Amino acid sequence: MVGGRYDGRGGAGGRYDGRGGGGGRRMTLLIDFLCRFGWGLAAGLVLTPVRLVPAGFFRINLLVVMGLATFAALLAATAIPGAVVWLAGSAAVVAWLGNVAWLAQRDRPGIASCLASGLLLAAAVAIVAAGPSGGVAPGQTLAALLSGLVVGLTVHAMLLGHWYLNAPGMLIDALQRMIDVALAAWAAQFVVAVVAAAPHVGQLAGTDRATLAILALRWLAGLVGLPVLLWMSRKTLDIPNTQSATGILYVACLSAITGELAGQLLGSIAVT
Repeated sequence: MVGGRYDGRGGAGGRYDGRGGGGGRRMTLLIDFLCRFGWGLAAGLVLTPVRLVPAGFFRINLLVVMGLATFAALLAATAIPGAVVWLAGSAAVVAWLGNVAWLAQRDRPGIASCLASGLLLAAAVAIVAAGPSGGVAPGQTLAALLSGLVVGLTVHAMLLGHWYLNAPGMLIDALQRMIDVALAAWAAQFVVAVVAAAPHVGQLAGTDRATLAILALRWLAGLVGLPVLLWMSRKTLDIPNTQSATGILYVACLSAITGELAGQLLGSIAVT
């Protein structure tokens, strides 16, 4: 709710409000997004079929997870000191160890590192969703984790599509599977958003224009436009044309990130 009106978050609110007013809240939004993104990307690596995708893909993308986790830890050290710093920092270390495992072509330790880094970042997301009170917030936590999956899995699918330039002999089944997984994450998020929004539809008339604009961006980009783009990419693979599908996935990434950032912004409005 925003001043007694519907905020359109679809259950993604209840965030840690940080320190020092608006600046602290903006910093917390960035930390939250980085942890969500890293969790979703790590989850995508865990779900990627090892027998179909070269070890180099896992190694490079674990470095991306490491970068996201490191950035989140450094920012959290000033904005949200405590468990979030240690969880994100530990995720960065584990991701680096996983990078070493994939460099040595060790699949099991590599996947274990992907899983561990993802779980550490998921725990950080849950802490941020719980807010400064530290209370359990299952609805907010679920929405935040699903948000991370939508962004992370969509970007993961785009990166996997791009990898076909490095490994043109790679079977198309891998990319098809990851697009399907991204669509499944979107479907789960859509259900949660609709259930959360339904009781408040009648309150939209009293919502200010700025909030309505962000709300429209959140739904049109993240909850309506994204599945269309993912479906178009999936159908393009039936031709098959991996590069055209990857091009559509680039746009899907922009749609997913825009939609989820709009959702986080709506959540921050609700706690101001």
